[in-house]
Amino acid sequence: MRKLHTRKRGFTLIELMIVVAIIGILAAIAIPNFLRFQLRSRVGEGKTNIAAIRTAQESYNAEYGTYVAAAAAPATGSPSNAKRIWPASPPGFNTVGWFPEGEVYYNYTVVLGTAVGPVYSVGAFSDIDADGTFNSWGYIHALPGQTTGIAGPPAGGGAVCPNTGTYNGLTTTNDLVNTTGPCSVNDGQNIF
Repeated sequence: MRKLHTRKRGFTLIELMIVVAIIGILAAIAIPNFLRFQLRSRVGEGKTNIAAIRTAQESYNAEYGTYVAAAAAPATGSPSNAKRIWPASPPGFNTVGWFPEGEVYYNYTVVLGTAVGPVYSVGAFSDIDADGTFNSWGYIHALPGQTTGIAGPPAGGGAVCPNTGTYNGLTTTNDLVNTTGPCSVNDGQNIF
């Protein structure tokens, strides 16, 4: 026998509300984690570029017997959470043959010193998360057997790595020379 009135099944309003609530809870958990992940990846730019600048400086020194100072670049605008265009040929960086691929989040600079021999420091400075707290990374080059170099540059007005080195999380002091790292306990990924 044939049914005259067949009822089509669908989702009830309650079932749809439960699904929307579950999606909302998942989004509330996932979005902040995704934003922190983005900030950590942006911080990677500073560390990677400081290491590349160090390599360029050491290569230049091996060939010409000197290191090269470099003024803060990009010099336009204060560091923020927006990418900025790298200048065409900034003095110092152009000399050692280093330039980043594309736009950058950080200001970079190199300072020279000769108090204990040919030493230099590299600084990277930015406000990655636009909260007014600046993020500074550095590299303090010390001669073999020395425990100090020259204080890191304030790359765009940021914190300075002291001449004793970058921040060491194990000793909670700035004692890492010849190592790329944060300039203080407040720098790096721990603020995200």
